Amino acid sequence: MSEPIRVERDGRAATLVVARPPLNILDLDTLAALDGALASLAGEPELQLLFVRGEGERAFSAGVAVQDHTPDKLDRMLASFHGVIRRLRSLEAMSVALVDGNCLGGGLELASACDLVIATERARFGLPEIKLGCYPPVALALYPRRIGLGRTLELALTGRLFDAAEAVRLGLVDEVVAPDRLTARTAELAAAIGAHSAAVTRLAVRAARAGADRPFATALAEAERIYLRELAATDDMKEGLAAFAGKRPPTWRQR
Repeated sequence: MSEPIRVERDGRAATLVVARPPLNILDLDTLAALDGALASLAGEPELQLLFVRGEGERAFSAGVAVQDHTPDKLDRMLASFHGVIRRLRSLEAMSVALVDGNCLGGGLELASACDLVIATERARFGLPEIKLGCYPPVALALYPRRIGLGRTLELALTGRLFDAAEAVRLGLVDEVVAPDRLTARTAELAAAIGAHSAAVTRLAVRAARAGADRPFATALAEAERIYLRELAATDDMKEGLAAFAGKRPPTWRQR
């Protein structure tokens, strides 16, 4: 039996593939493999970009396995899934969800935990847990600040499906591309970010997340702290300034 999670590498970028087509369901074994892959990637200081996608064209992921919602598995399922979400959101590399096909329930929560969401025109989204007598904890914790309380509750309590265009309007998707452009757009983003220092981009990611999660004054104080105590100590900030003064391209040392 093939591994449920595959890691593909390309320089300072990595791609996590949920390899359980056609629906890429997140069962307990898949969640354990996903957590292990994220833990391994967290130890790589030069990693700049993490792409997350599902295998095939039918689904990014149709969510957490219904079979793992039984009373004997419920505690383990929630702990495993929420552990993956916490690990993903603490990864210092920028994370990008590449959504093609269905992105439902826990699959949508996984995509939403990424820093950027790029979807194809044929992607479909929804939080159908209410139809099973459940609710989506990650979405209910994350979405009110992002899209507002009313919109969060409307999506969670109706369980309706919506397309990529509406997902953009809601603020759950950042960019929509044609299906045949997704691979090229991924390469463009990797090249644009990979041209810069990993040490600097990782600190910028941390500062930006503080802005997303905290009030402005607190977030600005954290951004200042990172800038003065961590960014200013990097070789690459010194190199960037020296290269500008010397009118030459910088040579990044990734530290």
